Amino acid sequence: MKLFENKNDAAERAALISVDTGQEDAEASVKELEELAKTAGAETVCVIVQRREAPSPRAYLGAGRLEELAGFCSSHDVDLIVADGELSPVQARNIEDSCGVRTIDRTMLILDIFASRARSAEGRIQVELAQLKYMQPRLTGMGKSLSRLGGGIGTRGPGETKLETDRRHIRRRVEKLEQELKKIENRRAAAHRRRKKDGAACVAIVGYTNAGKSTLMNTLTNAGVLAEDKLFATLDPTARRLRLPDGRDVMLIDTVGLVRRLPHELVDAFRSTLEEALWADVILNVCDASSPFCAEHMRVTADLLSSLGCDGKCVINVLNKCDIAPQTLDFPMVGGVLISAKTGFGISGLLEKISEALPLRRRRARLLIPYERSSLEQRLYSGGSVLSREYTENGTLLEVFADVELLDELKDFIL
Repeated sequence: MKLFENKNDAAERAALISVDTGQEDAEASVKELEELAKTAGAETVCVIVQRREAPSPRAYLGAGRLEELAGFCSSHDVDLIVADGELSPVQARNIEDSCGVRTIDRTMLILDIFASRARSAEGRIQVELAQLKYMQPRLTGMGKSLSRLGGGIGTRGPGETKLETDRRHIRRRVEKLEQELKKIENRRAAAHRRRKKDGAACVAIVGYTNAGKSTLMNTLTNAGVLAEDKLFATLDPTARRLRLPDGRDVMLIDTVGLVRRLPHELVDAFRSTLEEALWADVILNVCDASSPFCAEHMRVTADLLSSLGCDGKCVINVLNKCDIAPQTLDFPMVGGVLISAKTGFGISGLLEKISEALPLRRRRARLLIPYERSSLEQRLYSGGSVLSREYTENGTLLEVFADVELLDELKDFIL
């Protein structure tokens, strides 16, 4: 058991519990859980990690450790127990009955953080939908976690202040939210198709939460996106225009951050947001180079991108915060770009890398179209953007931004 000094009397006092089965890095996972609890507004006062082949089906921890946890909660005024795993309703109820303390799991904690951070209409719909889908199969036996909705970490929601426990009500609400989300997805897909038709290239920023994605977005575009040293500071995607060194303009999109074992309810609800990467021409996989878990974080992002169908996409690994990374740190990422979004180091190299990776779909050109070939002007209008037009003695002088294939066909008229 690890004990921590409580530094904030106003925060909920949380005890974190974990079962180390040896299948993954339990220490890294618990450390991340501490950060999640801090982001949600809780103060971690102890961590209990038990080595077992599998979590106890009765109460997650074994009987001895559960008794130890109950004694600690009683003597240290613990308000909340958070399990670093997904609890069944039976497990959660038995822990609550033994310790007399409200108990939630990792998934509910992440859902709670998303609920407190959602700002846009789309974000609030996505979070509420994820919460309802998580609760739907757990209505029976959720104990205090359900009965005290609206009363602390793991209970907040952007929708109704107190969720109705009737299954039919939740099912109707889920159906309504899915319909609303479908409309938003259709609008987003239409916008993507419009961009593609206009020849606008798109670059998506993805990566682990708190890797500095929003700071990078602000550095590149002065977007004014909220950038905090907290997990999930950004939930809603932000799109801004970015001018590359070769003069091309691209759409740069900031996306929601990722964590280990991101709840599948959230992945499903935020799929339209996460799929910004699927529409992108180039993906920037941003990672915190100062983190000892940098390689693991990069792998988590790569796995999610693969699950979204992004295999084959051009991905640039961006190792951020290199200004505070250990000098001896060995970066295993082939072709990775070292930057510091905060200081500006490496940004010019990153922009050059993006320019090289983007397909050249359109380019600017000046053409002189003879009056007897005036029908070609219509092709330039339909296959590109005419920036200026001037009538001269020898024909119409046009400055255009058009598809490279069309310009190749008209190369005899290019000045």
